[in-house]
Amino acid sequence: MTAIKAFIAGCAGHVLGPDEAAFFREAQPWGFILFRRNVETPDQVRRLTDALRESVGRADAPVLVDQEGGRVQRLGPPHWPAYPPAAAFGRLPANDFLLRREVARLGARLIAHDLRTVGITVDCMPVLDVPVPGADSVIGDRAYGRDAREVAILGRACAEGLLAGGVLPVVKHVPGHGRGNADSHHALPVVEAAREELSASDFLPFRVLADMPLAMSAHIIYRALDPRRPATVSRRVIGEVIRGEIGFGGLLMSDDISMNALAGTIGERARAASRAGCDIVLHCNGRLEEMKAVAEVVPTLAGAARLRAAAALARLAHEPEPFDVAEGRERLKSALAMGSAGAET
Repeated sequence: MTAIKAFIAGCAGHVLGPDEAAFFREAQPWGFILFRRNVETPDQVRRLTDALRESVGRADAPVLVDQEGGRVQRLGPPHWPAYPPAAAFGRLPANDFLLRREVARLGARLIAHDLRTVGITVDCMPVLDVPVPGADSVIGDRAYGRDAREVAILGRACAEGLLAGGVLPVVKHVPGHGRGNADSHHALPVVEAAREELSASDFLPFRVLADMPLAMSAHIIYRALDPRRPATVSRRVIGEVIRGEIGFGGLLMSDDISMNALAGTIGERARAASRAGCDIVLHCNGRLEEMKAVAEVVPTLAGAARLRAAAALARLAHEPEPFDVAEGRERLKSALAMGSAGAET
């Protein structure tokens, strides 16, 4: 049996280069992630996802993407629809929560259709972060709202829409990025809120969706939890909060370790995330030398992490539910138009 390494890798461009293919064949990453640099046309993306899986010899190797809608959408016009940000679903009529849930699920179901068609099987959404006044704008309209319960309800609807379409959701950024005072792509955010406040609000959506197959950690220091280490590299946060209080039992991946919130070399970051309790290390920028450094230090996927990975992929065993795509697109368009009209009055 092939020994799979506990990391997810990117690639540099629209096609898989021979050096990349040779590296993946040897290193055997658990999965892959695509970005805009990898996306041109539907046929091209399908060829790329096929090539990635062929490189590791595993037809079920997951291929991930960040396809939230709004500012974070790797597949977009002219070949794919422009989807709204999560906040658009929270702006639908406040007195009809069933409508909000239905439309959020519908949007995710349409995204799942787009992704499955080109061989992408994991979407890094829903965002379960709860923004607060004064926080950095990196989350902003990527959140479903500013009420934790509303975020939980609409986040679950989104996750269920993806699963119905045969795509695994990744809840992020556990245990909560909404209070971050910086964009973790560029700097290390620090959250000063008390543990009780975090538990009552920030953790709540993640507790409600603790049954989801995949989650992504936050590169944030929470002073009340671990004053020295960001959650991604903190045994205390992962063990006591993510696995403990929140009760998440699925596969935990790091956020991208090439982001500037983390310190040290790429290898040191990967090792620290693995030792802290991340099942899978995510590396996104597609730089081959960095990927080699990650592959050298991450463990083979084994034990509980391997079982969690297998359980996640088992959720893809069923065929997507029957779905009229054209009708779904019209329903989504009509519902969002109603929300826009309500916001203007």
